[in-house]
Amino acid sequence: MSATPIVIAVICILLIAYRLYGTFMAAKVLKIKDDRETPAHKLADGKDYVPTNKWVSFGHHFAAIAAAGPLVGPVLAAQFGYLPGLLWLLIGAVIGGAVHDMVVLFASMRQDGQSLSEVAKKELGPVAGFCAGLAMLFIITITMAGLSMVVLHALEHNPWGTFAVFSTIPIAMLVGIYLRKGGNLALASTVGFLLILAAIGFGPQLTETFIGDWFDLSSRQLAIALPIYAFFAAALPVWLLLAPRDYLSSFMKIGVFLALIVGVFIINPDIRFPAFTKFVDGGGPIIAGPVWPFISITIACGAISGFHAFVGSGTTPKMINRWSDIKPVAFGAMLVECLVAVMALIAATSLEVGDYFAINSTPEAFATLGMSTVYLDDLSRE
Repeated sequence: MSATPIVIAVICILLIAYRLYGTFMAAKVLKIKDDRETPAHKLADGKDYVPTNKWVSFGHHFAAIAAAGPLVGPVLAAQFGYLPGLLWLLIGAVIGGAVHDMVVLFASMRQDGQSLSEVAKKELGPVAGFCAGLAMLFIITITMAGLSMVVLHALEHNPWGTFAVFSTIPIAMLVGIYLRKGGNLALASTVGFLLILAAIGFGPQLTETFIGDWFDLSSRQLAIALPIYAFFAAALPVWLLLAPRDYLSSFMKIGVFLALIVGVFIINPDIRFPAFTKFVDGGGPIIAGPVWPFISITIACGAISGFHAFVGSGTTPKMINRWSDIKPVAFGAMLVECLVAVMALIAATSLEVGDYFAINSTPEAFATLGMSTVYLDDLSRE
């Protein structure tokens, strides 16, 4: 089966969902109107509550929710075949994830940008507020523990990657200061994006010098550096680092999966996986459980994720300039994340089945499958 019709169908479904269902949610369910101040204007303090351009808010929100989750989850779920993951991504994102993100952002803004636990406490009582806070603690612990390992292993003794990521910090701060002084958003976006591309392009050359030694970090050093960055990102005014860095990062993230889409149209790869594999009933080498409910456990980001409530009731509600921006920022960003996850699923299922399982399972588990690799040696060399 060709991947191109799948990509075209997914894009059409998500566009229709945004235009019709997103509009219905905004106009009929939440009854969003621009006749009242948003918390960003009402409580503007120049630090956390800052009225922000719609597209900068979108970039910040998208970058915050679309981390490694929409890439890792669909790849692992390909064990069940291409159809379970594809269906869950589309159904979950449209009627679950996008609605969840939109409602949480709306509810937080109605309560002046308070966190979800504070909203639950005020609306449902102290017991519900405590339970919501406890659940959020568990979610953030599990999410950060799991996804941080992906980041650590990606940057461990990888000076090029670490340098490229670090470079986004001063670039974002320059963009943030420029925009704060009333600069042109299009110019700032263009210059910031080109500077990030330059940092990525010059990375290999710099890593051959003493600068590369500075960024050749172990997993332990990275485990210390990341929380330090998180502290400054939270403590500094949102317009200085967090918002512009997320906004510029979204160009890279969206650019990568747009390149994947163009690549699918040009190459038109075949989906090598069947719709369902023999592991739908359980016993797989990657995920031991059956397709249900493990498909919805494996694919959270990209379909529906409680982690998004942290962003929707954290920084984003304090930045929204107009109430009508909720639809593109929350509903729209979730659907874009779904498209990212679908592209990850297509990339995984376009591999030869033996190559896929050799990459994603342990050597001991792969040896029991009776499969052989096809292009794995070539892929490793490339």
